[in-house]
Amino acid sequence: MPNAPRHPLDAPYVAPIRDVVPGSPAAAAGLGPGWSLLRVNGRWVPDVLAYRRELALGEVVLDAASPEGVVASFAVSWEDPGLEFDDVIFDGLRLCANKCDFCYIHQMPQGFRKSLYVMDDDFRTSFLYGSFVTLTNLSEEDVQRILDEHLSPLYVSVHTADEDLRRDMMKWWSSKVKDPATTQIRHMIERLEAIDIFTQVVALPGRNDGDALGATLAYLAERPNVQAVAVVPVGLTDHRVNLPDLAPYTPEQAADLVDQVEAFAADRLAERGTRFVFLSDEFYLTAGRPLPEADAYEGFVMLENGVGMVRDFLGSGYGDAPLPERLPAPRRVICATGRLFAPVLREALAPLAAIEGLELEVRAITNRSFGAVTTVAGLLAGRDLLTQIAPGEADLVLLSPSMLKYGTESFLDERTLADVRDELRMDVAVGGRDLRELVDTILAGPAGDALRRQQFGFSTHAVKEAARQH
Repeated sequence: MPNAPRHPLDAPYVAPIRDVVPGSPAAAAGLGPGWSLLRVNGRWVPDVLAYRRELALGEVVLDAASPEGVVASFAVSWEDPGLEFDDVIFDGLRLCANKCDFCYIHQMPQGFRKSLYVMDDDFRTSFLYGSFVTLTNLSEEDVQRILDEHLSPLYVSVHTADEDLRRDMMKWWSSKVKDPATTQIRHMIERLEAIDIFTQVVALPGRNDGDALGATLAYLAERPNVQAVAVVPVGLTDHRVNLPDLAPYTPEQAADLVDQVEAFAADRLAERGTRFVFLSDEFYLTAGRPLPEADAYEGFVMLENGVGMVRDFLGSGYGDAPLPERLPAPRRVICATGRLFAPVLREALAPLAAIEGLELEVRAITNRSFGAVTTVAGLLAGRDLLTQIAPGEADLVLLSPSMLKYGTESFLDERTLADVRDELRMDVAVGGRDLRELVDTILAGPAGDALRRQQFGFSTHAVKEAARQH
């Protein structure tokens, strides 16, 4: 998100108001959509966190401006003003100043969802949404605010605890760093000792794995505020222009890393009762190793980072109901997914082959948008499906939910589920959040818009209407 625009009243930043709750103090004061919050108790509020902090004082005066620049002030006393904002950050998202060799955004092709190109490195979105940040762009004021307001937990991209290696991998420029001390990851973790921190290591073959990874894990395990570490493989595309040569993990390299991390995790489990470090599913699938059982993920604390997603999906099994011997009418179903997960899904769905009248195919879709090196389902675009599934070749195509933006029916390339359905001239739907739901959908078929409302909260028509309005 670019820096917030200056208001006609020459405010340093404003908080655009999306809606006002009917009957609220703000509505009584005449505010409505299109207005902007200026100050609370005479202070500019840079984000929703500061806004809530001021409201917690109880007796609060708010200043707001109409689209024409007319200022209105109103007071609240221990009640919610009734304002809903366009965004949670009012003064502009803090962007990343690093130039990491492995940054995914630097190797993105054009033509995808605009938000994918935003290099978010804002500690506030880390606290609010769990996005990973590097901590290299903090000022002393930022650090003090994190501590004073106890913005915990935070999610931090460590990559390595070797300061020289981290500097080389992330290539920040000292002229852009507010406080040089913040580039020292050990300094920051120790300074934020009162804040719970979940960390990640993006592993590069031969760079920060092996002995370097061992030293990083040993350091992080010594810090009482570090709750867990996720180790994920470097993500690469075929669009690395003017960037250093990097290679994905080979099966042999992935197997070595699995052995190393599992040994470290076993020691921590014996010593502390927690494995502490968790590997993303990609390492196991690349190495051809079996996935850990569900309890090994200790509540799936790093699920959104790709740690345990496959086990979580498979965990429900087929449920207690027996599979039918035959379908009421013949049906051909294609389950489309990424190349990495396809073999796992084929094995999981193998028992359905015995059902008379069901022709089921798990189709591994090659990522032609980012390149074949990208094998996960979540980075497949609508265009990838349209080039590898022929119109009308099945009664039903089922997709992984990770292909769509959460809460919407939009793919990475802004195509919608309705667009793909129309171009393929057959029913296309989301297969399910777990294996049991997927099997139920394969056997019964999706229930049209009723199912889509259940899954997404609105119908295909509503998606098209929202897209038209924006």
